[in-house]
Amino acid sequence: MIVLAGLSLVSFTAPSGKDEKSSLKHDNLVRTFHIHFPLSYIKSSRLPLVIALHGRGGEGESMILVTRRGFNQLADRDGFIVVYPDGIEKNWNDGRMDEEADDRAHRENIDDVGFISGLIDRMIKDYNVNPKRVYVTGISNGAIMSYRLACELSSKITAIAPVDGNIPYLLLHECSPSRAVSVLAINNVDDPLVPFEGGEIWGHFHRVKLGRVLSVNESISFWIHKDKCSTIPFIEQEPDRDPSDGTRVLRKEFTKGVDKTEVILYKIDGGGHTWPGGLQYLPAWLIGKTSRDINANEVIWDFFKRHTR
Repeated sequence: MIVLAGLSLVSFTAPSGKDEKSSLKHDNLVRTFHIHFPLSYIKSSRLPLVIALHGRGGEGESMILVTRRGFNQLADRDGFIVVYPDGIEKNWNDGRMDEEADDRAHRENIDDVGFISGLIDRMIKDYNVNPKRVYVTGISNGAIMSYRLACELSSKITAIAPVDGNIPYLLLHECSPSRAVSVLAINNVDDPLVPFEGGEIWGHFHRVKLGRVLSVNESISFWIHKDKCSTIPFIEQEPDRDPSDGTRVLRKEFTKGVDKTEVILYKIDGGGHTWPGGLQYLPAWLIGKTSRDINANEVIWDFFKRHTR
C-alpha cells in the first residue's frame, strides 16, 4: 500500500543511540529486523519495547523514514527500545485475502504472528525487555497487522497503535484475544488507499484489489466492546497547529476498560494515506496530505507509556 523505493536514511539526522541489524529463524525462514537502542541502554534495566511495522512495499528502514526517526529520538529521550521488522518480500500476512496482488506473505500464509511472537521472546531473552511493556504500531499493511497481533498475541502485547489501517473483514469473527488490549488508532478521512468507511482496499493505482476491511468506526467499536470500555467518549478538537496543511484532527477517547484499558481514535479530516508529522513520502495528489497538527510518534508513545500489564 505504500512504496518508499529510493529514499535514503542519510537525509535525516541520526539520533545518539545505537543501531543494530539482527535476524532469527522462524518457520524455516531467516527473518530480519532493525533495532534501535537508546544511548542509556544497559542490559540490567528492563526497558519497554516498541515494534514498528512498515507498510506494503516497504521494509523496516522504510518505517524509520516515514516516522522521520521520531521513535528513535523519543527512545533516546525516554529510554525504550525500538524494533523495525522486515516483512517477507515487503509485505505482512495481516489477515486479508489479496489474491490479485499475489503477495507471497498471503499466498504462502507466512506465519508473521509466529515471527513477531518469536521476536518478542528474543528481545526479552537477549536484551532484557520488560514483558509487561511490549507495544506494536504500524502504518497501512503494518497497521492492519497490528490489529491481527492484538487478536492473536494479546498475551504478549500491552497496546497497539495502528495508523491508516482497519480490521480485516475476514478476521472479525476469528478475533478472540485472551486479554484486553489498549488501542490508539489514527485514521485519515481522505485516505485514498484504506477506505475510512471500510470496503475494498485498492493498490496499483486502483487496479488491484487488496482485500476488504471494516470501517474505522466498526474497528473502533469492536475494541470498545472487547475491552468493555465506556461507550460514551470524551471528544476534543486538537489545535490547528498548522493551518496551511489542510487538515483538522478530532480525538475521541473511550476509557474505563478492563484492566484500565482504553480505546482512542484520532480522526483526521483532510488527511491522506500518511503518517501525521511524518514524511510526505509520495506526492499529495497520489496519497493525500500529511497532517502537521499532531506528531504521531509523540501521540503514540505518550499513549504507550501510560499502559502496562
